[in-house]
Amino acid sequence: MSMHNDMEEILITEEAIQQRIRELGAELTEEYADKNPIIIGVLKGVVLFYADMIRQIQVPCEMEFLRISSYSGTQNDGGIKVHQGLSRSIEGRHVLILEDIFDTGHSLDFTCRYLKEMKPASLKICTLLDKPERRDPKVTLKADYVGFTVPNAFVVGYGLDFNEKYRNLPYIGVLKPECYNKKEQ
Repeated sequence: MSMHNDMEEILITEEAIQQRIRELGAELTEEYADKNPIIIGVLKGVVLFYADMIRQIQVPCEMEFLRISSYSGTQNDGGIKVHQGLSRSIEGRHVLILEDIFDTGHSLDFTCRYLKEMKPASLKICTLLDKPERRDPKVTLKADYVGFTVPNAFVVGYGLDFNEKYRNLPYIGVLKPECYNKKEQ
């Protein structure tokens, strides 16, 4: 059975994603001219967005990754864990966080607080997807750059997963409820 059959709808096409990444790349190139930023990707979901985005930013930059987790299946259990920290200092550096989805805001808020303790010169956020309907009202954080605003639906593809599946879809789709409501085989 094809992964594509598990989609209720395609929310954002591959072409729309690539077009928006080119637009964001132009904005970020202007923003970070002469700043030699460190661009931090929050693993794992950001991998596809990060790879495409970094090639559109036309200024010298350095790559870093941070791996945190808070989700299990479709539920956020509230606990956030750092599984992989940074390999270099960001003190006094301009830092851009690339994120796959800004959902409840807990993970991104944690990430920003974690990185601010390291005293960067600046810290900005670029997220592929923003899902404001799910935002915890206690999270006051805002993304500086947003690819797309999406409705409160369970989205997968282009790095986003359900139990590690569907990350390799080239588009953002809404998963059929029966696909995440059934027990794992």
